[in-house]
Amino acid sequence: MPRVVDPASAVVGHLAVPGDKSVSHRAVLVAAVAEGECRIRGFGRSADTWATVEAVRALGVRVDEEGTDELVVHGVGLGGLRPPAGPIDCANSGTLMRLLAGLVAGNGGRFELAGDASLSARPMERIAEPLRRMGATVETTDGHAPFTVEGGSLRGTNYELPVASAQVKSAILLAAIGADGPTTVVEPTPTRDHTELMLRSAGVRIARKGRRITVQPPDRLRLPPLEVPGDISSAAPFIAAASLLAGSDLTIHDLGLNPTRTGLLDVLARMGGRLNIQHRHRAGGEPVGDLEIMPAELVAASVTAAEVPRLVDELPLLALMAGMARGTTTIRGAAELRVKETDRVTAVVDALRPLGVHIEGLDDGFRIRGVPARPRGGGTVDARGDHRIAMLGAVAGLVSREPVQIEGDETVAVSFPGFFELVEAVARRSPGDAFD
Repeated sequence: MPRVVDPASAVVGHLAVPGDKSVSHRAVLVAAVAEGECRIRGFGRSADTWATVEAVRALGVRVDEEGTDELVVHGVGLGGLRPPAGPIDCANSGTLMRLLAGLVAGNGGRFELAGDASLSARPMERIAEPLRRMGATVETTDGHAPFTVEGGSLRGTNYELPVASAQVKSAILLAAIGADGPTTVVEPTPTRDHTELMLRSAGVRIARKGRRITVQPPDRLRLPPLEVPGDISSAAPFIAAASLLAGSDLTIHDLGLNPTRTGLLDVLARMGGRLNIQHRHRAGGEPVGDLEIMPAELVAASVTAAEVPRLVDELPLLALMAGMARGTTTIRGAAELRVKETDRVTAVVDALRPLGVHIEGLDDGFRIRGVPARPRGGGTVDARGDHRIAMLGAVAGLVSREPVQIEGDETVAVSFPGFFELVEAVARRSPGDAFD
């Protein structure tokens, strides 16, 4: 049965979201090849991140669970990963597959990486090519998974990314810690830097100069205990709803505020959003704070290609917010959306247009003519196996005049188990509400 999300008058309260998915992946992977044990608190447990735990276990790494969001990883050291007898199941996680390919490239042996049907449709030559340049043997299936990585003696390299991609950059940086000399990656546009921060925490000499990131291969890694901040991508649906619903007053605590991830906050501020950050501090090298969101009358604001890497996962929600803002918003430079879990450009247009949002898909983004009122709603959003589209459907249900049905709502567990329960906990409704 499709899940139905009813309109709300406001979202109100205090909440915390799961630990950052990107940081959680990287914490487990780096801890796996460090020496000794590393305690990870605030681990963002989801289908994607748990696939990372099971993957390193398959590679011979002991991981102990101490509660829902606390792990102890017993590292095997550089070069200590053991090829399993069968394929390593990356499930639906592109982050895991691409980063793990880089990590195992520095180990001896042959590793096969596989995933589900959605992941197997995503492009993998973008990591295979630089890993081959470093000396690994990588064989893909027509450019996709399943594929094999035969690692061993890697050489340092200089590699200029053809497109901005944190996953490709991270695959190269993780391979670089097992190379025989320094490796430099040149980014066309800065992308999320969680891998750099994590490697630096583990004792790796890593330097950034402009668009160039250089890694000096270490003799060993030691990772101190880590606190994973709240995931801003998981917070984004609540940020959107609180900005759009007039009676809202919402605070999200201990939220990761890494500037390579906060593009949504910057664009929302340009649109007239009312945001307040308090109690700033650092956890595991990452900036953290409490974010208060209040409703605002939004205006259109264009998004450029240079900004896209800092809010690529939040663009579906931004499209919905633009649909309720005054003026026309254009989002360009987001062709990467077409090779996510689904073609997110098409999926967003197909989800929002039947609900009354005036949205047009472009080759690399969207054009949205905003109307400062609630959209009609009353339709069905097909998640298409994509957790971000399911979350988009939930927010559309809260802010529309009529309920919205979501087909495939279970896919939210990929990144945010308990999402719909939290939505209902902060949504405010009363029998007399009328949204015409």
